[in-house]
Amino acid sequence: MLQLPPSNDTTMQRYIKLCVLVIIAGNVYPLIYLRQNFQLTILESFGITGTQLGQMYAMLGVLYMVTYLPSGWLADRVSPRALMSFSLAFAGLLGLWFSTMPSFGSLIVIFAGWGIAAGLTFWAALIKATNLLAEPNEQGRFFGILDGGRGLVEALLATLAVAIFAYYTGSAGQDSPDALKKVIYLYVGCMLVMAPIAYFILPEPETNLEIDPNAVKPETTVCADLKVVASKYEIWLCGICILTGYQLFWATYSFSAYMQNYYDLTAVAVASITTAKLWMRPIGAVAAGFVGDFLDRELVLGILLIFASISLASLVMLPAGAGSTALLGIVLVIGFLTYAVRGIFWSTLQSCDVSNKIKGLAIGIISLLGYSPDIYLPLLEGFLLEQYPGKQGYTIYFGGIAATGLLGAVAAWQLKLIAGRRARVGTI
Repeated sequence: MLQLPPSNDTTMQRYIKLCVLVIIAGNVYPLIYLRQNFQLTILESFGITGTQLGQMYAMLGVLYMVTYLPSGWLADRVSPRALMSFSLAFAGLLGLWFSTMPSFGSLIVIFAGWGIAAGLTFWAALIKATNLLAEPNEQGRFFGILDGGRGLVEALLATLAVAIFAYYTGSAGQDSPDALKKVIYLYVGCMLVMAPIAYFILPEPETNLEIDPNAVKPETTVCADLKVVASKYEIWLCGICILTGYQLFWATYSFSAYMQNYYDLTAVAVASITTAKLWMRPIGAVAAGFVGDFLDRELVLGILLIFASISLASLVMLPAGAGSTALLGIVLVIGFLTYAVRGIFWSTLQSCDVSNKIKGLAIGIISLLGYSPDIYLPLLEGFLLEQYPGKQGYTIYFGGIAATGLLGAVAAWQLKLIAGRRARVGTI
C-alpha cells in the first residue's frame, strides 16, 4: 500500500490553500465564457456573427478534449502551482488583447490560447493539486468545496460584471463596446492578481514525496505509464461515474427551451427558474462532499445518481398545465442533485489506488472519458429533436440520460466494493 509522509501543514493552512484553489478555479473560465451574459454585446462590439462565435467555441471544446491527456502528463512532470500560475497569467494577457476587440482571425488565435491555458496547463493541475491537498478522509469535502466555491465565485464575479456594465451604459452614458471593455478589465485584473498568489501560496505538496517501493520510476516511458493507468479497472469505473454524472448536469442546459416551449412560461419566468437553479451549486456540492466523507463517497455518489436520474425523468412526466411553482420545485431538486453529483464525483479518484507520480495521467484519461458529453450530447439532442419534434424528442433525450445515470450508480457501487476489499487486505 502507498505510504505518505505526514504533512507539516495544519488543517487551517490546508483550508486556506483550498480557498486559493477555489478562487483560482472561479477566475479562469468566466472571461472565456463571457458569452453567457453578454453574447449580443460581443457580436455587436467585435463585429462578428453568431456562426463565427459558435466556431470559436467549437474549436475551444475540441482543444479541451485533445489536451485532457497531455494535461495529465504535464501535471505529473511540472509543479501544479507553476502550471496554474502560468494559466492565469497567460489567459489574463490574452484577455488584454481580447479587450482591444481585434479581428476574427485574431480572435481565433486568442481562443486557441485560452484552450491551452484552461485545458493543457490548468485542468489536471487543479484536480491533482486538490487531491494531494486533502487527506484521504477529506476528499469529498475538498472537491465539494472546490466545485461549489468555484460556482459561487463565478456567480459573484458575474453579478459584479453586470453591475459594472449597467453603470457604464446607464449613469456614465458610455456605449456598449466601451462598457464591455470595463467588464473584460475586471476579469483580466482578477486573473493577473491571482497568478503570483497561486505560485507563492500553493507550494509543492509534500505528498509528492511518497514512499512506495512499487511506485513508477521517473525513467518509465509515457506508454508504460499509460499502460499502468489504463489497466486499472477502477479508473474506468471512476470515468463512468463522471461521464454519467456530467450527462445529468448537461441535460439541465436544455431546461430553458423545454419549459418555455411546453409549459407556456414567459422568458422572464424561465430565466428566473434557471437562475435560481444556479444557487443550488454551492449548496449541493459542499453538502455532498461533507456527507460523502462522513458516510462513504461511492455510496453517497451512487444514491445521488439514482435520485438525480429519477428527478430528471419525472420532469417530462409533469402535465402541460403544471404551473411555474411546480416547475421551480422540480428544477431546484434536479439542480441540487446534479450539482451534488458534480461536487463529489472527482473524490472517487482517491479509491483508484494510483501513484501520485502518474495521478495526473489518470486524471487526463478520466477527463477524456468523463467530459466527452461536451462533444456528442449537443449533436444527439439536435438529432432527437429533429427526428421526434415536440415533447417526444425531449422525453427520449431526458429519459435516456436518466437511464445512463443508473449505470453510473452501478459503477459507483462496483468502485465501493473494490475500495472496500483493498482496505480490508491492507489491514490484515
